[in-house]
Amino acid sequence: MLSERDLNGIFVPTITPFTADGRLDPDSYGVYLDALLTHGIQGVVVNGTTGESPTMEWDEVELLVRATQRPIREKGLRMPVVVGTGTNSTASSVKRTEKAGQLGADAALVVVPYYNRPSQAGIVEHFRQVAQVGVPVIVYEIPSRTGIRLETDTASRIMDLDGVIGMKDSSGSTALLQALARTTGKPVLAGEDALLYDMLRNGARGGILASANIRTDAFLDVYLRFVQGDTEGAKQAFDLLVPWIDRLFRESNPAPLKWLLARRGLIASETLRLPMTPITQALREDLEAWEALESE
Repeated sequence: MLSERDLNGIFVPTITPFTADGRLDPDSYGVYLDALLTHGIQGVVVNGTTGESPTMEWDEVELLVRATQRPIREKGLRMPVVVGTGTNSTASSVKRTEKAGQLGADAALVVVPYYNRPSQAGIVEHFRQVAQVGVPVIVYEIPSRTGIRLETDTASRIMDLDGVIGMKDSSGSTALLQALARTTGKPVLAGEDALLYDMLRNGARGGILASANIRTDAFLDVYLRFVQGDTEGAKQAFDLLVPWIDRLFRESNPAPLKWLLARRGLIASETLRLPMTPITQALREDLEAWEALESE
């Protein structure tokens, strides 16, 4: 299982390929994952936001987890597999975390409960009950999607819970990261791709980054340069990635990402499950033009 000490580096949240009629496409997932595993990433996250978790049935998640673990094992890689198990129901989140543990998940990514608009005390109790399952928990703070923001004291109380090993911080700034640095020694990973460098500079231990599906080695280069003390080199390398990040989040993730992966032949279809829809023609043309410019 994943420990606080080992929660660092670049973790890539996997996409979920679908056939044109919306069914899971395990063949495409195998091709895509094999390509991803050629890079020296520190971990993968299955069934996160990038994997379209709100539309996934649990039996589909189980299939993807096993399909992820198998090549990692066969290639002899020591790479943790984190599974998204959080919902807006505490009972459901507990049950899914238990099932992830039975599958051999190294940790569970648990989002702050969305839609219900619980109290801060309710959020703490939600994480307390999930953490008691025994699978290491990574808290996922993303107020732009949950509709509620963790107060600093709440975040600190959650991070202090036994069984919570760290946080994916997609809060939109470095403020929470800086506040937690004063109250906890547990690791925080950047969840806002565009803030990776700033978050590393403020103490983040790495990132869980959707756009690292594209230009994976370049994201690793930013991280490795930074931890080796080459902060200026890390900044320069990151600046080169900013135009990609901007385009990949211009429309809702993972639509731009899936279009690019399909264009590159790593998945058979860019299909998303409703209510997600494919990217606009304008963004397609922009991505095509940027790819052409980069290849010159």
